[in-house]
Amino acid sequence: MTIQVFGHKSPDTDSTGSPIIWAWYLTEVKGEAAAPKLLGEPNTEAAFVLTRWNLDKPEIISGVDADAPVVIVDTNNPAELPADINAADIRAIIDHHKLVGGIETKGPIDITVRPLACTATIMIDLMGDDAAKMPEAIKGAALSCILSDTLEFRSPTTTDHDKAVAEKLAADLGVDISAYAAEMFEAKSDVSAFSDAELLRMDSKEYNIDGTEFRVSVLETTAPKIVLDRKDSLMNSMVDVAKEDGADQVLLFVIDILNEEATLLVPNDLVKTVAEKSFGATVEGDTVVLPGIMSRKKQIIPNLKV
Repeated sequence: MTIQVFGHKSPDTDSTGSPIIWAWYLTEVKGEAAAPKLLGEPNTEAAFVLTRWNLDKPEIISGVDADAPVVIVDTNNPAELPADINAADIRAIIDHHKLVGGIETKGPIDITVRPLACTATIMIDLMGDDAAKMPEAIKGAALSCILSDTLEFRSPTTTDHDKAVAEKLAADLGVDISAYAAEMFEAKSDVSAFSDAELLRMDSKEYNIDGTEFRVSVLETTAPKIVLDRKDSLMNSMVDVAKEDGADQVLLFVIDILNEEATLLVPNDLVKTVAEKSFGATVEGDTVVLPGIMSRKKQIIPNLKV
């Protein structure tokens, strides 16, 4: 059976590109038939990357069959995976997030979780010398994943190794990193076609903080004003999104890539308390600016308090 390779729901560039990279490696290098899949529509940046490198959009799936062979990438959190994931034959997990727990496998598997900024960086390390065999489109996907997850090396999750791998890929491709990253971020910032609910779920993950269920959403953009001009309707939509998704509250952080700061929307006293306890912020209105906050994984989630 063909191995299905997929990342988390609400796929960003890393969860779109990494399944493509690893499915190529399994098929073309290891001789194991594999196919990339998505658990939802890719965001605008990921869609741009697919077009830029002439890559086919992977099939979108909503579930997996019992005993179907799968490889999970860019997550190890069951909440971000199909509800029936534990019925599948999970062959491997490749990730760069903290261990959450809850995934059950049918036997021993290969698990690689490393403190790097991007899953694609880990994959290139795992390939070893075989990484040199990657065709241009696969290298382009890998470069895009790293630039996206590191926000062109601005994110505090960035390691020297991520940067070195990206710079080598860019040199091989003849790509100017700054110019290409600007194209990617411009695509990511174009959210005009999306409803408020879609924006709140576009790059969003579920977390339980001291018994409170949060949907923690981030929007990374070079044009934060476009999003913040919609703050009233976004805050109104948070009520329905939270109810539909079984959360107590949606937290929306608008990440200003160029100014390296986040703006948190503050619709109520609960979020005000979160902002004050988690980030030492002084909240005086319905938004609060958090200087230097760029990473959900490293700066937001570890600090959340209620």
